[in-house]
Order: sequence, then structure tokens, then C-alpha cells
Amino acid sequence: MSETECRTALQVGSPAPAFSGTAVVGSEFQELSYSNGTLTIGDQKITGKYVVFFFYPLDFTFVCPTEIIAFSDRIKEFEELNTVIVGASVDSQFTHLAWKNTPRKDGGLGEIKYPLLADLSKQAMNDYGCLLEAGVAARGVFIIDGKGILQSYTVNNLPLGRSVDEVLRIIRAAQFVETHGEVCPANWTPGGETMKADPKGSKEYFQRVN
Repeated sequence: MSETECRTALQVGSPAPAFSGTAVVGSEFQELSYSNGTLTIGDQKITGKYVVFFFYPLDFTFVCPTEIIAFSDRIKEFEELNTVIVGASVDSQFTHLAWKNTPRKDGGLGEIKYPLLADLSKQAMNDYGCLLEAGVAARGVFIIDGKGILQSYTVNNLPLGRSVDEVLRIIRAAQFVETHGEVCPANWTPGGETMKADPKGSKEYFQRVN
């Protein structure tokens, strides 16, 4: 399958592509895989949870550590939403570990509270439509629900860092829809107005907000 075909096949509302490889988990190397709603890390199988799978271009670069650290610093908020995070780049697990062992003041990561996957084959970044001609991944972030369905994805060009707040907002919106059946309008945040996805229900929403 060509890269163009992979990009076309990736659709929200459809099962997220499987991925696998060696990851750095804490200070150890563990095999990690994802398929059909199940994330396996070493001997641990995680099912029924949302997964945020994000790509970044390269270790020991500039924008990348700001994003990786930002996701790690907000890990409790993701855990409260029954969500796990996996980061990935084309770098090896050895480079990931070296970067984690480099102090943040020197451009390193320090402690990161989720796995970093080594996508050496570039299979995952190709399957997720993030592989650039330069051979590195664009800044893609993919939100997969507990049933393995891709709910949202965005892909940024290399200079453009992502918003952790927006990732959390989308997860909360997806989980609200899943639980309550109503849909979330523009700029929705928890506690905000939602609407029923039918002609009568939507009119009720517009009457309330206008």
C-alpha cells in the first residue's frame, strides 16, 4: 500500500491502525503493541481505555521536547479520563533512553510518564499518514476510543507545536457524546451547552443560546 493510499484509508469513525515496536517505559525497554482496542506493554494488557497516540519528528530537537514534557506534566488529567498516552518517532529506543537521561535544562526530557515508541521501520507513521518525504514524522496526534475507533486526528507541520488543552477537550467531548448521546457544538467545554442531533433538538439548542 502506498503512502497516498494509507492517507486515504485513515478515517475517523473507523478502527485505528495497529502499531507495534520497542518502547522506552520508565528506564526499561519493553515491547509495545496496539490492536483492536488493546494496548499491550510488556506483559500488561490494557483494554477499554482511550489512547492518545502522537508522533514527533526527532529526538534531541527543539519543539519536540516541549510537547513531550507538556503531555507528561498533564498525565493525571489524562488518567482521570481513562486515557493512556504513547509517543513515537523514527528514533531508536536507545536514542529515546539517552534523551530521557539528559536533564531538561540541557534540552533533554528527564522523567516522562508514558511510553516512547521506536518506530524504526516507519510503519506506524506511514499507516497513520504522518510520514514526510524527509523520512521523519509530522506532528500527528490521534485520539482512539476504548473500542479502538479513531475519534479525532490532527497533523501539524514541523514548526507548529500542539495544544495539550485541545487534546483533552476533544477527549472530554468524545466521552460526553459516548455517555449522553448528545453532540458538542463549536468551542464546547465541559458544562457547556450540547444539542440533540435531530432537527427539533437542534432548534432547542439554538433557542437556548440565542
